[in-house]
Amino acid sequence: MGTQETHSTDPDPRSRLLPLPTPTTPAGREALAAILARPSRTLVALDFDGTLAPIVENPEDARAHPDAVPALAALAPKVAAVAVITGRPAEVAVRNGGFAGVDGLARLAVLGHYGAERWDARTGTLNAPAPHPGVAAVRAELPRILAAAGDRPGVWVEEKGGRAVAVHTRRADDPQAAFDALRAPLTDLATRHGLIVEPGRLVLELRPPGMDKGVALLDHVRETGARSVLYAGDDLGDLPAFAAVGKLRSDGVPGLLVCSGSTEVTELTERADLVVDGPSGVVRLLRDLAGRVG
Repeated sequence: MGTQETHSTDPDPRSRLLPLPTPTTPAGREALAAILARPSRTLVALDFDGTLAPIVENPEDARAHPDAVPALAALAPKVAAVAVITGRPAEVAVRNGGFAGVDGLARLAVLGHYGAERWDARTGTLNAPAPHPGVAAVRAELPRILAAAGDRPGVWVEEKGGRAVAVHTRRADDPQAAFDALRAPLTDLATRHGLIVEPGRLVLELRPPGMDKGVALLDHVRETGARSVLYAGDDLGDLPAFAAVGKLRSDGVPGLLVCSGSTEVTELTERADLVVDGPSGVVRLLRDLAGRVG
């Protein structure tokens, strides 16, 4: 005799969602449990390029995954706060992410230039300090430095709103060789003008010291009073945020480290509690979390 029920009568649609991916570490599993149990005390923080937006040859063409904003808008009202922490100028991340004027994103802050700038969705205001004088000095010397390093075809310079300069090698004939050849002279140039070099995925960014994604994350945790954290990133610039989550854990604040998987950078994969399939995997995780918390 066949079954009498052909349709679920479960009134809770969350029970029909696919299982969440399981973190591979005990600390990650503890953090996920804390997030699910107390979402209103959770800060969700994410990198932009490579995490919410696919990596593209020209950074100006980078746009958030088409499902990123809907997923964030579904999750943000259910958690303490959402932050996008990026090396980009905040206004560029807001524009390329499509974050402005979105219902449900009132609790979003975009922390640009590694936290030196801040845009708040609730008010639409942008706060930013004066540019570091070393950035202009570096910009003026860059053509000579690049020429001395062989003036490699395909290497190009990205201006970051007067607050940083990035040298990209992705378009070079041998991107990794160009990256390796430029790292030392650009580090010397940055040091002479009071800046630091932030290496990334085939990019070397010269920027002021004192702020990084770890500092920005810890400041935002203190501001929001969050008692659990999810951080997702994909690149070397996210390592300070990963370290900050480690500090939070030692202070009794559970933290889930998510890597937006990449074959170009393995350091985050080795440290993450959970590795997902690039921005599409990050979006899927955000959407599934939104479906499970109330």
